[in-house]
Amino acid sequence: MTTHPTATLYRMVMPGHICPYGLKARWLLKRQGYAVEDHHLTSREEIETFKAAHGVRTTPQIFIDGKRVGGHDDLRRFFGLKVADPAATTYTPVLAVFAVGALLALAVNWLTAMPLIGIMALERFIAITMMLLAMLKLQDVERFATMFLNYDLLARRVVPYGKLYPFLELGAGLLMLTGTLNWLSIPVALFIGGIGAISVFKAVYIEKRELKCACVGGNSNVPLGFVSLTENVMMVAMAAWMLVQN
Repeated sequence: MTTHPTATLYRMVMPGHICPYGLKARWLLKRQGYAVEDHHLTSREEIETFKAAHGVRTTPQIFIDGKRVGGHDDLRRFFGLKVADPAATTYTPVLAVFAVGALLALAVNWLTAMPLIGIMALERFIAITMMLLAMLKLQDVERFATMFLNYDLLARRVVPYGKLYPFLELGAGLLMLTGTLNWLSIPVALFIGGIGAISVFKAVYIEKRELKCACVGGNSNVPLGFVSLTENVMMVAMAAWMLVQN
């Protein structure tokens, strides 16, 4: 008969709140082959008493072989697993937008009986991606506009432009996707994309500044750089292509 090692877990389980990290810790322990002694802390008084008794500031807390391992992140380190750094820079948000934009473009082409690969698919990908990026900015326009001021040349001179930008990007993307009002969408995309590309290039490649990009809203750790420049270049390229086609 196989005997599983035992871990003791203390986690918050209150009528109005169940600690998600306690659930994650229990799942991780079981995945690693541990039998879990799961102790629920069911009131604020019980939680504070536990924390004072063990000299800790947070729950959950995990004990293995009678020794305190710590919380969920400490448990991951105990098992040699990666712990996410909330302050680390990452391109994941932008890459996720690009991937979803590509899938949506393929889906639209499929539904309209157009070739999955071709110029039309690329055009729709750019237009949809513009709309998705604008949507993320519109979640918190104030925060985006504040972050945007760090590097955008026009926003520094005309502060309200930062709040207007997401609406311009969304509108241009929508018109490009539907192929309507090209006389409006083309100059808007050329304008905001051109200024954006120049601003990013100046900040990153000339001034060598290390900044966070506001491209996916004002609450991200996406570094200002190649991907940020790509967003603006795509807009300019799309507008230029449509201008040539007209």
